[in-house]
Amino acid sequence: MAELLYREETHRLIGPCMEIHRELGKGHDEVIYKDALVVELGRAAIPFEREKKYEIHYKGVLLPHFYFADFVVWDKIIFEAKAVDKLTDSHVKQVLNYLAASKLRVGLLVNFGADSLEWKRVIL
Repeated sequence: MAELLYREETHRLIGPCMEIHRELGKGHDEVIYKDALVVELGRAAIPFEREKKYEIHYKGVLLPHFYFADFVVWDKIIFEAKAVDKLTDSHVKQVLNYLAASKLRVGLLVNFGADSLEWKRVIL
């Protein structure tokens, strides 16, 4: 079986997410979890960029609207945070669109809003 792309890195991201969920629980707005993730990533010395902007081109024209990825970690993983009851296919499609726009291959979709932390690796 082939090794999962960025397996170790995604596992290193899930640990801080579990800590955040354990400390804050469910029920907060999404932005609160993102703020906590900034603290945890900083403490773990994991390089990241928050709300990275990706331009969208259509037939050679730059469109006036953009995608904003919640986080780009290690310059190679899109991290999308949610605070919903359950992840849906539309959340996965959102990450796939971000991956396509960014030309990155791996996304980590994390839901802090459920009783237990929920996450999915998304591969383009």
